[in-house]
Amino acid sequence: MSYREILNLIWFWFSKLLWIILLTLLMVGATFQRRDSISQIRRYTRSIEYDYFNWTLDALFIKLEQYSLGTAAYLPEADRHDLVLTYFDKVREARRIESRLHEILADPNLKDPEIIAAPIIVERDDVWKTLSELEPIVETVLQEQVATVLSELGVHLLGTPFPPVAFHFTKPPMALIISPREVIRQDANISLTADLALEDQIKLESDVEASLNLSSLVVPVGGIGVYPTMIQESSSLAWLTETIVHEWVHNYLTLRPLGMNYFASPELRTMNETAANLLGKEISRMVLEQYYPAFVPPPPVETPSTHPPTTEPPPFDFRAEMRETRVTVDDLLAKGEIERAESYMEAQRLVFWENGYQIRRLNQAYFAFYGAYADVPGGPAGEDPVGAAVRELWARIGSPIQFLRKIAWMNEYQDLLDALEMLKVNPATNCAMHVGYLYPDSRSQPHISCATILKPRTTIIQDDQYWESWTA
Repeated sequence: MSYREILNLIWFWFSKLLWIILLTLLMVGATFQRRDSISQIRRYTRSIEYDYFNWTLDALFIKLEQYSLGTAAYLPEADRHDLVLTYFDKVREARRIESRLHEILADPNLKDPEIIAAPIIVERDDVWKTLSELEPIVETVLQEQVATVLSELGVHLLGTPFPPVAFHFTKPPMALIISPREVIRQDANISLTADLALEDQIKLESDVEASLNLSSLVVPVGGIGVYPTMIQESSSLAWLTETIVHEWVHNYLTLRPLGMNYFASPELRTMNETAANLLGKEISRMVLEQYYPAFVPPPPVETPSTHPPTTEPPPFDFRAEMRETRVTVDDLLAKGEIERAESYMEAQRLVFWENGYQIRRLNQAYFAFYGAYADVPGGPAGEDPVGAAVRELWARIGSPIQFLRKIAWMNEYQDLLDALEMLKVNPATNCAMHVGYLYPDSRSQPHISCATILKPRTTIIQDDQYWESWTA
C-alpha cells in the first residue's frame, strides 16, 4: 500500500468516526429534549424499542471489513454494473419464492403443505445465501457511485463527500407515530423492533389511544438516517438510489441548523423531509444517468388542460382524493368536530381500499407522518403551505447543491419565507448564487438573465461570449 493510499484510508475512517460521534451526541440531545413529552407513551413501547446502539456497532464492523477487503475496487466498471443488476434480479427472485411459499403454507386444501414446501424452502435459502454474498459488494459499488456524483456536484472535503456516503442493507425499524386527536401534528416518532407482528402493532395502538386519548399509528419506513444509514432492500434500482441519497441528505443536514432543529416544529420537519425527497429524486436520476441509463425513470406525464369527452368515469386519483380528505379533516378539526373527522377518515379509508389502496388505518397520525413528505403537490399534505414553499425555493434556485446549501442553514420556517421574498424582490440574487466563482462579485459584472441559468453546467451567453457554468 502506497503512502497516499495509507493517508486516504486514515482520512476515510477518521471522518467516519468524527461523524458518528457528532451524530450520536445530537441524537442523545434530541432524546433528552423529548423525554418528558413521550415518557407516558414509552411505558407501552420500552420493551419493544429498536436497539440502535448494537445495530450501529455491527454495521460499523461490517463496513470496516468491506473497506479492508476492497473487493469492489478491483472490479472493472462493467462487472460492477452487472453485479448490481444481478443483485436486483436475485431480490425479485427471492420475493417470488417467498410469495409462493406463503401461498402453499396458508392453503387449507393441501394435506401436507410442509412436505410440499420443503424443496421451495431450500431454493429460498440458496437465493438468500447468494444475496448475502452480493450485498457487501453492491453496497460498496452504490456508495462509491453516489459519492462520485456528489463530488462532481461539489459536495466534498478533500475529494470525498462529507459526511461520507455509507449505508447498510437491513430491515429498518417500525415507527410509532403519535398525534393529538384535535389537530394533525406529529408529537412523537418512536422506533420499534423491525419484526413487530401486526397483532402487536394493533394492540399497541389501542393501548396508547385508550389510555392517553391520542391518535397513533405504527408505520413501516424505507430508511433511517443514522450512520451508516439503514436502507431497506428493494428490487427497484431507482427507489434504492433515491433512498440512499435521501438518507445521506439527512446526515448532511444533521450538523446544520435545519437538521439540528428537525424536531423543533412540524414546519421544520416538513422542510427537512421535503428537501430530502427533492434532492433524493434529482441526484438519484443523475446517478442512474451516469451508471445505469436504462433504468432512468421516464419524466412525469403532464395532464392535458382539456380532456376529450368520454362516457367512462375518470380513473381514481389517489393524490387528489387524499388531498381532499386531508383538507376536509383539517376543517372539521378546526371546528372541534373530532369524532366526525374520525368517522369521515374511516369512511374515506374504505374508499381508498375499494380502489386498490390498502390503507390499514387513516387517522390524524397517518397525516402527521406522511404529510411531511410534500415534494409533490397534493396528497396527505393537503393545503399545508410549507411543502409548497420548499418546492418554490427548489424551482427558483435550480441547482440541487445550491438548494441544499441554502436550505441547510435555515433555523425556522420564516427563514424560508424570507429567502423566497428576497428572490422575488431581487431576482439577480439568484443569479449571483448560481454563477458563484464565475463572478465572485456579481455587482461588478454585467447583468445576466436568471432564465439562462437553470441547471448545473449550463451555458451562459453574454455579449457574444460564453462560459460553461459550474454551480457547485
